[in-house]
Amino acid sequence: MTRLPPLSSMEAFLEVARHGTVKAAASELGLSMPALSRRIQTLEHAVGRPLFDRHHQGLKLTEAGRTLQTQLAPILDELRGVIGRVGSPDASLRLHLNVLPLFAQQRLFPRLPELRRQHPELHIDIDTLSHGEARLGDGLDAAIALARAIDPALYAARLDQDKIFPIAARDLTDGERPITVPEQLQRLTILLHREMPETFAEWRQAIGMPYLEPAGIDFFDSGPLMLEAAAQGIGVAFMHGHHFDNAQDARLSRLFDFDVDSPYSYWFVCRPRALRQPAVKLFHDWLLSAKI
Repeated sequence: MTRLPPLSSMEAFLEVARHGTVKAAASELGLSMPALSRRIQTLEHAVGRPLFDRHHQGLKLTEAGRTLQTQLAPILDELRGVIGRVGSPDASLRLHLNVLPLFAQQRLFPRLPELRRQHPELHIDIDTLSHGEARLGDGLDAAIALARAIDPALYAARLDQDKIFPIAARDLTDGERPITVPEQLQRLTILLHREMPETFAEWRQAIGMPYLEPAGIDFFDSGPLMLEAAAQGIGVAFMHGHHFDNAQDARLSRLFDFDVDSPYSYWFVCRPRALRQPAVKLFHDWLLSAKI
């Protein structure tokens, strides 16, 4: 029977493949760069061929490396699940979920009591860092992502399709110099979410003003903070219509009356094999049926 290479070398390979550099992967795993390089070399020796092309700009997967990454990642995900289920009685009904704060606050948390009543055995650990879909299988079972499109290698279910709303402090619409036309944005700062960087560009194109340039653009990684910044008059937030409606904040006002589809949607995302996990399947089915 052929002996398998160490599991640590496989994990090291997948981290380097994901990050593209030994330095970033070593930081993620808490290893020195030489130690991580030795683990990669151990795996390459076991495979019998190089897994990366080395060059001064970083590492690039060889054809063998791409094949190994595609086939190995789901196997290690499954193995982690097996170990977790054996090690903890409720592990099969514990979901590690990534979700952006505003979606959690406005749409998910108000409905979670309903889920808890239906399935008291399900427990959810919440992660709110950005780009959760890139960390699936690395401590995360599933994510509710905000994106234009999802990597086709992942399972994804679109949760909504919304409009783009320019949202500003009511003082900017009811004051002495009210904002009534898009041209006035040229003296204001635009607020954009890092997960939706092209929102303003898409909006101005759709209304026929591709030349429109604001005084500046500030980026946020928190939807609640964007709404608060808009309410305080710091800038005009370009967000989804339901973000404005669900905020129910009397300090905020929608600007203009253009009907512009957002290029971004919320998606439920996980690795295909993760749907075999009872907790993931249960939450997925409830989320879609609840139409959150």
